[in-house]
Amino acid sequence: MTDTVQTTHGPVRGGGDGQVRWWKGIRYAAAPVGPLRWRRPQPPAAWTEPADATAFGPAPVQAHTPAIRLPEDVSLSEDCLTLNVWAGESIAPGERRPVVVWVHGGAYMFGSTSQPLYDGRSLAATGEIVLVTIGYRVGAMGFLDLSRFADADESFEPNVGLHDIVAALRWVQHNIAAFGGDPDAVTLAGESAGGGIVTTLMTAPSARGLFHRVIAESSPATSVYDQDRAERVTRHVLDELHLSPTDIGRLRDMPAETLTAAAMSVFASTPASDPGTLAFTPIVDGDLIPEHPVDVFARGGANPVPLLIGTNRDETALFTMMKSPLMPVSPAAIQEMTAHLRAERPELSDIPTDAEIQAAYSGLRSKQRGPAISRDLGFRMPTLWVVEGHAPVAPTFLYRFDWATPMLHLLGIGATHGTELPYLWGNLVGGRKDITFTLGGLRTGRVLSARIQARWIGFATQTQPHAGEDQAPWPAYTRDRRETLVIDKTDRVEPDLDAHLREAWGDEVLSFT
Repeated sequence: MTDTVQTTHGPVRGGGDGQVRWWKGIRYAAAPVGPLRWRRPQPPAAWTEPADATAFGPAPVQAHTPAIRLPEDVSLSEDCLTLNVWAGESIAPGERRPVVVWVHGGAYMFGSTSQPLYDGRSLAATGEIVLVTIGYRVGAMGFLDLSRFADADESFEPNVGLHDIVAALRWVQHNIAAFGGDPDAVTLAGESAGGGIVTTLMTAPSARGLFHRVIAESSPATSVYDQDRAERVTRHVLDELHLSPTDIGRLRDMPAETLTAAAMSVFASTPASDPGTLAFTPIVDGDLIPEHPVDVFARGGANPVPLLIGTNRDETALFTMMKSPLMPVSPAAIQEMTAHLRAERPELSDIPTDAEIQAAYSGLRSKQRGPAISRDLGFRMPTLWVVEGHAPVAPTFLYRFDWATPMLHLLGIGATHGTELPYLWGNLVGGRKDITFTLGGLRTGRVLSARIQARWIGFATQTQPHAGEDQAPWPAYTRDRRETLVIDKTDRVEPDLDAHLREAWGDEVLSFT
């Protein structure tokens, strides 16, 4: 593979280490600034001289959070619509290796492809796949819906963060063969908000044909709302900025940092005013997303591509430890959340009562019940509802990630949200301050990492997520056996692992609109 590759917009010159080659910061769309704020991404201006592709592009504008570690020298900018490609040194242009396209998480508010966690060298090293990571607009820039406030002078489009992903997928279709990838074998993958994006795009008619398999890790699949809720969020942002709807045009030229600060205030206050919801998410806009994704999945109407999906055993433990209000864990917050759900969705007949919910978790200590309820309503049950609907139409593989190091057990967070990612990416130690392996577990972690990579790559290349003859085979999920792979020190397959949850929460999809 040569350093310089010709793309549809111009040549790019990357780098490598002798085993893997990379091209970073490739522009796939024009800078979404000025009149392009809150508009669908537009093609970039073409260039003729090789563009430097040895360093990441800017991260999207965002507030700081201790939960997301960005590089110390990172720059934040609205001009963030770039992507990165990794390919094994042995891959030649036109070789058509399967492609994995990764969408990072961060509550739709944070994150970047330049996070050290997402260094793609380990995942791409075997040469079995070509790896792509996508930068997209987050927070107010990507998920604030101003479309209802448009007038003759100002036009705004919803879901521009999702449209960024679609534009990048189209770039992959047109360009990835030049990097040795197969545009007809694209796996769209993501975690947390990234997982929510990929399950949402499975229900987008205009995204069909852009990807052929999906991996969704810890997807908040039910956190997609209608435009009424989106309008309320927009009004809250305007209030934070001391603007009225008639001032909407002033947002075009307002400093991005000012908008981000206002959005962060609304993001932080939403869990208190509306427990169980997020301020900035994909929305049902009647266009890109015609209806609620979970309803589409429930009737078997999502894009019938193979799906690998799952959650972590202790998803909410980190939020609890950090005293984050993002997930409702106190009895009062949970009762308020279920009361809001009943009031908003009176047509739902099977919402369990508070007493029934508490009884279903009576085997846990009182301090464990809230996090477990929040974990299941926010992550595990949405995943199960997706799986139940999708398994009859396409091969579907369900997992639960249970492994935690001795230190994470001691801290009480176990297999919490995002802890599977270092093993998937092969970047187990996140810097000198990372205490994950202080009490041991690194040897097991390396073996586990190789196993997860083998399963994920096996799915992306052959729809066979197996890890060798000496490892537990992973059967596809069916409604009669409901087999689930439990990923731990030793993997195992459990039939109907979540029977108690389905009995507690029922088969009817419970979600805010």
